Amino acid sequence: MAERNVILSADSTCDMGDELKARYGVHYYPFHIILEEKDYQDNVDIHVQEIYQAYYDRKVLPRTAAINVGEYADYFRPFVEEGYDVVHFCLGGALSSAQKNCVLASQEPGLAGHVYPIDSYNLSTGIALQVIEAGERIRQGLPAGQIAEEVSALRGKCHASFILDTLDFMRAGGRCSAVVAFGANLLSLKPCIEVDNTSGAMHVGKKYRGNLEKVLPLYVKDKLAQYPNIKRDHLFITYSTIRPELIDLVRKTVEKTMAFREVHITAASCTIASHCGPNTLGILFETE
Repeated sequence: MAERNVILSADSTCDMGDELKARYGVHYYPFHIILEEKDYQDNVDIHVQEIYQAYYDRKVLPRTAAINVGEYADYFRPFVEEGYDVVHFCLGGALSSAQKNCVLASQEPGLAGHVYPIDSYNLSTGIALQVIEAGERIRQGLPAGQIAEEVSALRGKCHASFILDTLDFMRAGGRCSAVVAFGANLLSLKPCIEVDNTSGAMHVGKKYRGNLEKVLPLYVKDKLAQYPNIKRDHLFITYSTIRPELIDLVRKTVEKTMAFREVHITAASCTIASHCGPNTLGILFETE
C-alpha cells in the first residue's frame, strides 16, 4: 500500500513563530482563552497585550481551556479524508487535558490509524523543537508512524526553562501563595521555572537575585553550561512581553557563549503568557 503524505500539526502553544511555521507547513489548533466570560481563540482573536491590559486595568485574569475531543476530531477529519496522515504535537499531558482529548479523537472511526498524537512532555518552544524534528523527517519522506516513534524518543532531549520577573500572575492564578509572591518581590528574586521533560510538569529551579539586566545573562550562561552535549542546530529565545533591549542582551549572550546554526526569537501564546506574566523570557534547546 502506498504511503500517505503527512500533515504536521500542533497545539497553538508551540509558539514557533510565523517563519518556521511556514517553513515546515505546520497547522495550528488554538487553545481557548476565557476572559470576562467571553471565549476567544488563542492568538486568533485575542493577543497577549490584551490579556495583560485587562489585568492592569481591571485586575481580571483569563482562564485557559483545553481543546476538546470533538474539536480535535472535526479538525483532523478533513486532512484524513483528503488522504493525509497527521502527526500532532500536544501541550504536555501534565499541564493540560488536551493531550488526552487528542488521543481520544484520534481513535474515532475514520481517524484511527491516521492521526498520531504526541504528548510533547513540554510547552512553548520546547514543543517547537520537536515539531522541527518531525518537519525534517517529513522532508525525508518518512511515514507518519515512524516519524511519531522517532520524535517521541527525542522528548527527553528538549530542554525548556524560563525566568519569571514577577510571581503576581502565578499568585493571581492560584499557582503560588501570596506570601511566596510577596517574599520574592521584596527580595527581588527571579525564579527559573524548569520543565520536566519526562512528564511536562514544572518546578522551580535556581532563584536569581537582582534586575533582569543582571539576571538574564547569568541564566543564559548557567543553562548553556548545564549540559555537555548541546545540539547546535536551533535555540529559541521565547518571551511573553519584554523590552527589545533585553531580548538583544540575551541573544548577544547566547552568541558569545555558544554558536548555534539558528537562533529564533518568538513570542509566547496567550495560554503560556497568561500563566507566567509579563517580562518572562526563556531559552529552549536540545541536547544530542
